[in-house]
Amino acid sequence: MKRFLTLFAAALTLIACGPEKTDNQQQTDDQQTISDKITVPDEYASLTRTSLKSSITKVQPMTGIVMWAPSKTDDIQLEYSYMEYNSICKEKDVYDWTALDNLLEGIASRGHQAVIRFHYTYVGKKCTVPDYIKAWPGYEETVGKSEGRTTYFPDWRCDELKRFHLEFHKALAKRYDTDPRLAFLETGFGLWAEYHIYDGPFKMGQTFPDKDFQAEFMRGMSEWFTHTTWSISIDAADNTYGPFQKYPDLLNLRFGNFDDSFMCEDHDGYNYRSWKFFGEERYKTAPLGGEFSYYSDYDQRHCLDAAGMYGRKFEDEVAKFHMTFIIGADQRSYQTWDRIREASLSMGYRFRIRDYRVGDGKTAILIANVGVAPIYRDAWVAVGSKRADYNLASLMPGNEVWITVDATGAPAIECDHLVKGQRICFEAEID
Repeated sequence: MKRFLTLFAAALTLIACGPEKTDNQQQTDDQQTISDKITVPDEYASLTRTSLKSSITKVQPMTGIVMWAPSKTDDIQLEYSYMEYNSICKEKDVYDWTALDNLLEGIASRGHQAVIRFHYTYVGKKCTVPDYIKAWPGYEETVGKSEGRTTYFPDWRCDELKRFHLEFHKALAKRYDTDPRLAFLETGFGLWAEYHIYDGPFKMGQTFPDKDFQAEFMRGMSEWFTHTTWSISIDAADNTYGPFQKYPDLLNLRFGNFDDSFMCEDHDGYNYRSWKFFGEERYKTAPLGGEFSYYSDYDQRHCLDAAGMYGRKFEDEVAKFHMTFIIGADQRSYQTWDRIREASLSMGYRFRIRDYRVGDGKTAILIANVGVAPIYRDAWVAVGSKRADYNLASLMPGNEVWITVDATGAPAIECDHLVKGQRICFEAEID
């Protein structure tokens, strides 16, 4: 994070898939834009419209403002933590996941899920490269100043560091890709793994990995992580650091983005251009997140003000960028928990059942996503022990779809990627 001391296949793949549609595409085609008037398909007209009342009062799983771990409040669903590579690996090909397991278990015990980011370089600290690599023949770290503090940078000329980086993330995916304790994974290089060395000894291929290796890593991540989404900083749009101008096909990979200076004064400039670089429909396949700007104390104090700041309101920016989560650990000092919860409820998915009909041994439901993003894990409408075939991960914001379940009774939304105590809710106001 910028602590300034002085101040799925990807979206484009859908175009290139050819005439045969995937199940996900077929489901997407079933959606309709939310309409003021409810049109009941003929096959459901004989079913009895049934009263259903429900509201969403709690922040929904895998969405909202994120607090640093540990955080015990019920007003959040996500906790954030950095992780250090050398806390997991000290010897070649030997991984001890205890530190990460303990972190995840602690977060899950509070009814929350984790957002984590491994880093090598943190301002004012030593590098987290495993000890065995630091002793590798020819490996030589760079020691320099960043934000006026002595900071250590890894040596990306070292082939063993590159090999380790790939193997580590492959092992990470094998162990945690389907772990419900982990909501989202952030990754990258440079200061705080934010895809920049804005202050310090930047040397492409030495203190920052070369673009060929970056491309290899991203392609590997796309292969290894098939359930958990991974995200990179919007700063990777800068060709100084990122590989995308050299390898534009990387934009087709399914990854999300995070913006660690969200709501800053000049957000409509550099930040907006960086967001746009990665595509305005990326949110349809991977989550978009970030952190409130630390450019100034003013940014932290006022980013959630109901009146907004710099002519922009938080909820409007959330809708504009389709944000699912944002780190806001210091907001406890400036805002009430009611305001933090209110702001969190504006983020991510939000399901609303608009029609509910029962009869002939089945239930028909018109469900809409009135949020700003999809849910990024598989989820289903369920009645009793039966789930609908339709995957709610396909339901885009602003759209609705009719779903049937071959059972009768009260509906619920089920998702296998939740920890104890979590529940996905829906709105309904059907008389």
